[in-house]
Amino acid sequence: MTTPEPFELDVRPQLARGEEPFGAIMAAADRLQPGQALRLIAPFRPAPLFGVMANRGFAASDRRRSDGAWEVLFAPLQDAAPADAGLAPGSAPGAALWPDPAQVLDLAGLMPPEPMVRILEALAALPEGEVLFALLDREPMFLFPELAARGHEWAGNLAPDGASYRLLVRAGGVDAGADHG
Repeated sequence: MTTPEPFELDVRPQLARGEEPFGAIMAAADRLQPGQALRLIAPFRPAPLFGVMANRGFAASDRRRSDGAWEVLFAPLQDAAPADAGLAPGSAPGAALWPDPAQVLDLAGLMPPEPMVRILEALAALPEGEVLFALLDREPMFLFPELAARGHEWAGNLAPDGASYRLLVRAGGVDAGADHG
């Protein structure tokens, strides 16, 4: 039995018209054949959707395209790479192969937005490819889009006791959101 090609859904036109694409995304996911993936194209990295799709049995892998849009492949979990098991949806594939952290931040007990501010400041000083480890009280949902906008990759999960969130961030290159001219 062959796996069907991913179903592609480009939500940029809907968003340009001011429409909310969530219903169309869920309808597309409902129409997938067994084993079929959903390829979503959006003008931004849809990080909040990763959790929704994970609850529906899909793993997410994403990349920024040369045209600036984001392409996310939501693959059925049985097709997900086993190396990514135990990581939160949206985590970078292959994070297990990253170097050991060059910097460790214990940010437990700090109130938002302080953990995010400290992580972004630390990353600004790290050379490209270096890894930062942060221990937090909760999953930093608002940090993920900021990391993506700056060209960083991340991987994280809840600690086994559920009392803290562990986050690895690999420093990216040039700040994708800055004008360097």
